[in-house]
Amino acid sequence: MGGASATDSKVDFGALAVLHKWPSLANQRRPDREPYQVSQGTLDECISAFMEKPAATRHLYEIHTASQPPLVTDILSPEHIIELSRLREYL
Repeated sequence: MGGASATDSKVDFGALAVLHKWPSLANQRRPDREPYQVSQGTLDECISAFMEKPAATRHLYEIHTASQPPLVTDILSPEHIIELSRLREYL
């Protein structure tokens, strides 16, 4: 079958995930507050919900899910979510 490649790195987009939003002031995260749940569903659904948010506010969101090394961590940053969104059609 050959050696390891990027195609061996499958991501389970059906895994349970939760989209969280950080409370904000002047469009900046409030470090003195905890993020709260916005929606829950599959990783795919949470990525889609995140991508529907205005680009100017995406930095306030993160997705919590089960870790799937090497591509998915338990808390996905906005930059990571955008990258997974781009990759999901190839994985």
